[in-house]
Amino acid sequence: MPPRIPIVTCLRASKSSTPAPFALPLRPFSTTPSVQGKFTPRTKKKVSHDPYVVEQQKRKKAANLTRRATLEQQRVESLGDPVRGLPTAFVDSFATGIPVAPSAGKKAPKDEFHLNYALKPADLSHSLEKSKDLATPRLGVVPTPTYPWSASLRYNRPEAPTSEEVQKRKEEDHLRAAEAIARITALENGSSKDHMRVNIARCVTTFGRHNTDRIFPPRAPPLPHTNSTAPHPIRPETNIEATKKRVGPDTGSSEVQIAILTAKIKTLADFLATRGKGDKHNKRNLRLLVHRRQKLLNYFKRKERGGPRWQHCIETLGLTEGTWQGEISL
Repeated sequence: MPPRIPIVTCLRASKSSTPAPFALPLRPFSTTPSVQGKFTPRTKKKVSHDPYVVEQQKRKKAANLTRRATLEQQRVESLGDPVRGLPTAFVDSFATGIPVAPSAGKKAPKDEFHLNYALKPADLSHSLEKSKDLATPRLGVVPTPTYPWSASLRYNRPEAPTSEEVQKRKEEDHLRAAEAIARITALENGSSKDHMRVNIARCVTTFGRHNTDRIFPPRAPPLPHTNSTAPHPIRPETNIEATKKRVGPDTGSSEVQIAILTAKIKTLADFLATRGKGDKHNKRNLRLLVHRRQKLLNYFKRKERGGPRWQHCIETLGLTEGTWQGEISL
């Protein structure tokens, strides 16, 4: 073990011109260790309060926002709005639930008229006709007295109305009751949930394959091999054979789900544009619905290969290329 050298000897050796054999290098007190890696919190605070740096950050942020708005405007002009698409009569009718008459020369299932509380117009009219006589009191029928001392009351009976007056009163009471029932069952007086329920039923009726198979041909078969001599099969004009295999209405096909998502997206977008500007939860829900519709549109386009079913879907719902192409940022 080497002998210990006192500190005084080391200090004296450092001051001499010739270094001592076991001298320790001394560092002046003016030097400080260099900062490596990230800035310290104190340095961050000083930089954030620097007026030059703050102004530079504001200019960069403003330039980024301007560039982002320009790119979004170019995307909307070239591809269309990814949320709303183009306005059509069927999409605009989601707010009221009133059926839309099909265009001239266009093949589309007939849209039905819906009432509130899941009532059907035929059932409602049948019930009103049935209750026409039951709800109206029968006038002119006076009970015959059963006691002998009440025989004098027959002279004080009111005169029985004629058949014309009875019929007129019945008609007035029936019209009054029918107007009251019409106001109660009107879809305009329903809530947003009632409108959404009716819109979903309309989407199933308009785009469900239990109705569209009677109008549109089946999907095109794959092309034969180049070396084969078999003729290319000809598609029939309609696909009625597929409707016979269905038990109920079609609610799970791609076009039906796309139409239902479009109805939900329009309702949510209208709410965020008017009353829910600060609702971050529903903004996230809108983003999820738009991207889910984009995936279904890409799948539906790949399967149908631009057929008549695809054209009917995008023309009726007013969907543009911005709803299924590229990256969607809201």
